[in-house]
Amino acid sequence: MQTIDFNLHSSEGFGIAEKIVLLSFISAVILMAILGNLLVMVAVCRDRQLRKIKTNYFIVSLAFADLLVSVLVMPFGAMELVQDNWIYGEMFCLVRTSLDVLLTTASILHLCCISLDRYYAICCQPLVYRNKMTPLRITLMLGGCWVIPTFISFLPIMQGWNSIGIIDLIQQRQFNKASNSTYCIFMVNKPYAITCSVVAFYIPFLLMVLAYHRIYVTARAHARQIRLLQRAGNPAEPRHHPDQHSSHRMKTETKAAKTLCIIMGCFCLCWAPFFVTNIVDPFINYTVPGKLWTAFLWLGYINSGLNPFLYAFLNKAFRRAFLIILCCGDERYRRPSILGQTVPCSTTTINGSTHVLRYTVLHNGHHQEQEKLPIHTDPESQESCF
Repeated sequence: MQTIDFNLHSSEGFGIAEKIVLLSFISAVILMAILGNLLVMVAVCRDRQLRKIKTNYFIVSLAFADLLVSVLVMPFGAMELVQDNWIYGEMFCLVRTSLDVLLTTASILHLCCISLDRYYAICCQPLVYRNKMTPLRITLMLGGCWVIPTFISFLPIMQGWNSIGIIDLIQQRQFNKASNSTYCIFMVNKPYAITCSVVAFYIPFLLMVLAYHRIYVTARAHARQIRLLQRAGNPAEPRHHPDQHSSHRMKTETKAAKTLCIIMGCFCLCWAPFFVTNIVDPFINYTVPGKLWTAFLWLGYINSGLNPFLYAFLNKAFRRAFLIILCCGDERYRRPSILGQTVPCSTTTINGSTHVLRYTVLHNGHHQEQEKLPIHTDPESQESCF
């Protein structure tokens, strides 16, 4: 999620009925964002399998940023919107605006990192992925997602760089003499609008498009390989099916890529209107109506509560973890065995490659199947044995 400026001057006030509808809608958005992002964070913390997936470190950090937006940014914007007045002072207005820019910029940088993580996981060999996405590199990427936004949020806003050349216009819109109201106005000059929008939205967006385009091409190639594997396999002798685990890995990672593409698509639909307007407005003498700014801003805020529901509906692992949490650890939602009772796995290493020896026992107690499956040690593409 991302925002650079919100020219939220409410000179065109809302009526009583509109305020009631707005308050109900905004309250639902805030509650959805808080509960949904908390659920994502708790799910990853409690589920050992989710913690093994490197991408989920970015997802938890993203959820934390969205949670802070819903707690530190949205409520104050909602109160100003409904009350048609800012009562918290000029300094807190700057702090709140800086937090808004910081947290929403961090969100899109997280999504950019997720796309790069998926690119290396799906488009490269497992060994390349492990070499690229080391714990140190993941830590640096996460740190960058939080540090970089400070250079376009707190630093320029507190120094007043965004208001150079338009101070008179900002002061004019901060006060409404007719209603004796004060507003938290954040307007930007042309250099700030272009620089911050390009750095915080358009460059990461371009990187994500390139990464997911490459992932899409690779996914289509994987799908063709899977079809060839299925045609080449002999149904009467499934153990001779070539590279079953690689086929499962390709299916899993392709589905994960599609899920993340949908998440990124929803993000762009939510924030693209805002960023297009953000660059256009300074060049048309700041004539975009206040209500249109408000609509685009809150459309972006909705994204903070949208991601957890996308995970629940599109990601099986998250959906299972959510159900376990909401149903107080109900055993019905634990990972089921495939054919019946599966005894614990044993592992062996052959020529430097880890293998799993899995014994599956049918309900009548007779030994049915014994196979040795080569697996990648990277938990990104591996079903663990409990």
